[in-house]
Amino acid sequence: MKDKRIVNMIRQCILSILMFFANAVVFIFKFIEKPTSLFDNRSSKFVKYFSEFYSEHKRSIKEGLIALLICAVGDLCAGIILGNMTYFLETFPGLLVLIPGAIGMRGNIFGSFSSRLSTNLHIGILTPEFKKSDVLMENITVSFILTLVLSLFLAIIAKLICIIFGFESMSLIDFMLISLVAGLVSSLIMLPITMLISLKSFQNGWDPDNITTPLIAAFGDLFTLPAIIVAILILSLLNYSLILKYVVFVLLIVIVLAAIYYGFNSSEETKSIIKQSTPVLFICSVLGVFAGGIFNNSISTLLSNPTLLTLMPLFSGESGSIVSILGARLSSGLHSGLIEPILRPKKNTLYNFLIIIILAIIIYPIIGFMADESSYLLGVMGLGFDKTIFISLASGLILIPIMMVIVFYVSTLSYRRGYDPDNIVIPISTSITDSISSLILIGVSLIVTGAIVF
Repeated sequence: MKDKRIVNMIRQCILSILMFFANAVVFIFKFIEKPTSLFDNRSSKFVKYFSEFYSEHKRSIKEGLIALLICAVGDLCAGIILGNMTYFLETFPGLLVLIPGAIGMRGNIFGSFSSRLSTNLHIGILTPEFKKSDVLMENITVSFILTLVLSLFLAIIAKLICIIFGFESMSLIDFMLISLVAGLVSSLIMLPITMLISLKSFQNGWDPDNITTPLIAAFGDLFTLPAIIVAILILSLLNYSLILKYVVFVLLIVIVLAAIYYGFNSSEETKSIIKQSTPVLFICSVLGVFAGGIFNNSISTLLSNPTLLTLMPLFSGESGSIVSILGARLSSGLHSGLIEPILRPKKNTLYNFLIIIILAIIIYPIIGFMADESSYLLGVMGLGFDKTIFISLASGLILIPIMMVIVFYVSTLSYRRGYDPDNIVIPISTSITDSISSLILIGVSLIVTGAIVF
């Protein structure tokens, strides 16, 4: 009976969210279009400017918003899964340090993969049909190699963070096995999904820059946590036979070394992407694990407020998706010549900033509402409707302006120095977003909940 009640609650939660999305999209665009049509002929310069801007960029805003709303479903599912992972978090100490880095790594690797595909589609190097090509195979190979290498590195960094800050943690081998197995499982799912979304969206007339990175980030969030649970279950089975456990561990290390050897003996383009991406992704992994350390340090607050545990992947995932949309748009603009690589933002860059601000103002209250309602429907005591929405919106409006400046200068400087922004901008920006968003969300939450009083 209890299981049936839980299933019914989850079903009602999903139906409520889907109905809310449908009504929200209709309402938002009716609301935006109404004032622009009413005031278009009046003297207000601001209204006229906004009317012209919205008319010109309406499609980009709609595509981005729809992608972010769909993305929010994946992030909410990830939040619900994480909110019910308390047993694993207690049984495998240090796991929470690894999780944000693992989620971020998946988004970084496959977000960059999709951004490269998007750029190649825009400039005509790649066609949107599923045909074997050198460009596509190089990108698939690079993504797989980077997943293996970064999974191993992530495990080592997570263990080091636990040692440095005195967190209780599992053994290094357990960290490595969980990270590598989870990386392999999620990659087998993410590779075809990334190609399908990137190629088919372009083929159907959508701009991949607006939809691929948030959707892929959402799938990364959605599949990373189940992949980690699968890895934990496999590790639990391996613990019954230490010999088998060490054999599997050695086999995985051999596979990683073979992948590195193959990568550096492949084509020049493959080596170039690996050389440009690896240092950046190493830094991103450190930032991701640092975010995990922040959450692990605040684990008592998170476990005592399950709504915050649900909001955490939602806020981090949506923030990363919004930032990745900006990164992908700036990268394509630089490659196509629509944006000049100068250190002062001009018209097209400012338009992209405004699109991001509009998306942020719309999406952050929605994810706050989703986190609160899902807690209520699942029978979990929440913070309260007003507090949850305020925490989400306030944190988002603090975060996004900071990230717009960072993304702009990272993309411009990397392009000016001869690096491909597709390999650098999204990994760096989303990883910085994960770390900063963790600090901001925890800080605002502690203030609102009264844990910090000025």
